[in-house]
Amino acid sequence: MALLELEGVDAFYGRIQALRGVSIKVDKGEIVALIGSNGAGKTTTLRTISGLMHPNSGTITFDGKDITHTRPSQIVGLGIGQSPEGRRLFPRMSVLDNLVMGAYTRNDKAGIASDMERVFTLFPRLQERRSQISGTLSGGEQQMLAMGRSLMSRPKVLLLDEPSLGLAPILVETIFTIVREINSQGTTVLLVEQNAHKALDVAHRGYVLETGSIVQHGSGQQLLASAEVQKAYLGM
Repeated sequence: MALLELEGVDAFYGRIQALRGVSIKVDKGEIVALIGSNGAGKTTTLRTISGLMHPNSGTITFDGKDITHTRPSQIVGLGIGQSPEGRRLFPRMSVLDNLVMGAYTRNDKAGIASDMERVFTLFPRLQERRSQISGTLSGGEQQMLAMGRSLMSRPKVLLLDEPSLGLAPILVETIFTIVREINSQGTTVLLVEQNAHKALDVAHRGYVLETGSIVQHGSGQQLLASAEVQKAYLGM
C-alpha cells in the first residue's frame, strides 16, 4: 500500500481548473519527483496534499487514512511536513527559533533535542548561524533553514517545493546531496522542482505534469532518457 496516494484529484482556483484527474503514488522510503513547467500545477498538488486547498473531486490517502478534507494543522500532526516554495521563514526570528517553530505540534523534549542535532548535522552552517536573525541569511542558508524547520516536525513524508530555486549551482549540488541524505535516513520525499535534470537524477520515480494533468510517469532514469522529457525540460 502506498504511503501517500492521490486518486483522480481535480482542483480549482475559482472557475479555473488547476488539476485534472491527478493520480500519484508515493511509497514508503522513496524520493518521487514531480516535474513540469511554470503553471503546470505542481505547487497546487502540494497545497491539496497539505490541506491548504481541498480538491473538488478525487481522494487523498495518507498512511491508510483519507485526508482529502483534513485541516492543515492536523495533516502536520499525521506526519506530512512541507518546505514551501519561497522558504516562508519567520524573518525577524533567529535560526534557532525558526527550527523550534517547526516542532510546534510536538511536546517530546528529548525527541525534539535529538532532531535539532540531526538538523545541525545535516546543515552545519545552521549550527554556526543558530543565533543569527533568519532574514539576514543568504539564499542558500535560508533554503537549508526551511528544510531543517520542516524536518523538526519529524515527518513521514517531506514535501519539498522548489528547493533549488534561485540558488548558485554549487549550492544546488549541496541541496540535492542533502535530499538524498534525508531520504537515506528514512524520510520519504515528494520533490517538486524546476530543475528537472537534478530532480530526476535523485528520484526513484517521477511524474510529469502538464496543464494540470499527469502526462508521463516512470523511474527517474526512464524519464531522463525520454525524448519528450529531454526536449521539453532538459533543453536537449
